[in-house]
Amino acid sequence: MPSFNRRSFIAAAGASLLPQTSRAEVYDLTSLQPHRVTATTVEYKGRKALKVELAEEVRRGKPGIDYGDTDSFMIVPTSFRTGTIEVDLLGKLRADAPPDMRAFIGLAYHIAAEGKHFEAAYVRPLNGLKLNPPPPRNKRAVQYFAYPDWRFDRLREAYPDGRYEAGANIAGDEWITLRLEVAADRMTVKVNGVESLIVREPKMPLANGAIGLWIDIGTEGYFSNLRIAPG
Repeated sequence: MPSFNRRSFIAAAGASLLPQTSRAEVYDLTSLQPHRVTATTVEYKGRKALKVELAEEVRRGKPGIDYGDTDSFMIVPTSFRTGTIEVDLLGKLRADAPPDMRAFIGLAYHIAAEGKHFEAAYVRPLNGLKLNPPPPRNKRAVQYFAYPDWRFDRLREAYPDGRYEAGANIAGDEWITLRLEVAADRMTVKVNGVESLIVREPKMPLANGAIGLWIDIGTEGYFSNLRIAPG
């Protein structure tokens, strides 16, 4: 991962790095740790951002590499249990993205055991209602999962009512504000300020863990303005 100039990054980000509440802590994105991803600081669509992609050896699909709701993120060096996590993010497809990819991008939390256990919520921008996708994709723009046991495919099979995913009025290659409100017994996802998904039965016991800026296969992801407020 390339080195970063922390001072110049914060200066370029300007007022967008100011906390929205007195309790929110705004994180310097240059201090994060890569886990199966690579990252560079860039300016994209008017914002100073962290560009995150799968590491090359992961993209090539070496034996043993796992895809689909997997452990690929920039880790925020903090311990989080309950509270809010909010970030501005943008997902688009890489030129070499496999078919049927949807620019998956989101937030992981309660990361433990060197990235092998965590919960996450992410968006599929190319399933967003702005693009008028056909059913059932129109109800699959927001997704919760718990790694490694409860990924999207198992959740769909076990809960055909779709309680762990929802639609959202978004599209690819646009900035989206994703906010997770994590409580002891539930997790609420807000997309651009709109309540989009309530997870009333989280699939992992409540525990402290790190936070991650998460992407998956085929995604070129951008993150800016990460805010964290403990509960």
